[in-house]
Amino acid sequence: MTEGIAEIRFAVRDSISHLAHLYQRDPLRVLFPTPALGDPPLAVLVTTSGGLVAGDRLDIGVRLASGAAAHVTASAAEKIYRSTGATTVIRQTLSVGAALEFLPLGTILFDGARLSRETTVDLAAGAWFLGGDIVVLGRRASGERFAAGLLREVWQVRRDGRLVWGDSLLLDGDVAAIINNPACFAGAAAFATMIMVPPKQILPQLLQDARRLLSARTNQGLRSGVTAVEELMVARWLGADTAQLREAYARLACHFRSAALGLPPRLPRVWNV
Repeated sequence: MTEGIAEIRFAVRDSISHLAHLYQRDPLRVLFPTPALGDPPLAVLVTTSGGLVAGDRLDIGVRLASGAAAHVTASAAEKIYRSTGATTVIRQTLSVGAALEFLPLGTILFDGARLSRETTVDLAAGAWFLGGDIVVLGRRASGERFAAGLLREVWQVRRDGRLVWGDSLLLDGDVAAIINNPACFAGAAAFATMIMVPPKQILPQLLQDARRLLSARTNQGLRSGVTAVEELMVARWLGADTAQLREAYARLACHFRSAALGLPPRLPRVWNV
């Protein structure tokens, strides 16, 4: 069993966002590659163990001071291996003073994996957030499906301490039946959630843009939808083709960051490795 920690804090100095604090403990490491021109500082999470097994714990904390912006991602999709009983626990605490993109490359659940993950986003007044995750239900290329195990996924978004959105998913027991149920996952190989908290005045236009992109012909074969809840948007996907889902997810993320903050319509290079 391992207990990894990553604490990352960005602050503003001379009108530029800089790394102000870093603490890391195996198996978590944080890399800081040079961001592409026009992008905010980039932090890349690395799990040096190559994946997580039963009983492993990760505690990831990202804090952006007032005025600071950053993009946090991962070096690869996180692998959650089969468990004989114990549960892998991941806690992600994100505190945002200005603008945070939190877009890891996804999570792969091996058959028999047990994962409990909680993500809390605390936003200051006027802060902007784009984040989410892609969850792959088994290694379909190897003929494996996530048929048994546990997935507990919890999101909470708070604005000035007030809960504005919460979501909880629990897969347990006969997981295969749940995934195959047409009213649940309809046999999907992967699903994804994206949360967007933009400047309030442009939310209606971004919602229209998102619905247009999700209904595009290139998304045929995917089930998707987007809705507005108070001051944020939530987009979701179900797909039989993980690569197609990932492409649609990245396309919407690129549009959001460009339309909301004027950033280049691209994701960090690790998304293309």
